[in-house]
Amino acid sequence: MSSSQDNLFGKVQEQSNINTNDIYKVANSVKNADFSDEQTVRDLVQHLAQMADKPISKAKEDRIVETITNNNMPVDMQTLNKMFKK
Repeated sequence: MSSSQDNLFGKVQEQSNINTNDIYKVANSVKNADFSDEQTVRDLVQHLAQMADKPISKAKEDRIVETITNNNMPVDMQTLNKMFKK
């Protein structure tokens, strides 16, 4: 793993309390997922919130699911962070 990947995973772990191995497990489990399917995305969002031990409101979950299923994901981390903090 490169140092930039280590740094990224370190930041994710620090902010979410999800360890690197769990991140890889989730990534592998959704490798072939259909992100246009609302239920698939909703299940993933709920699973990640549970893993991070961070409750997510129904409104925030709906915004995240809509953004992902409509393929409107932000391309930069700052915009992505803002979306999750709303």
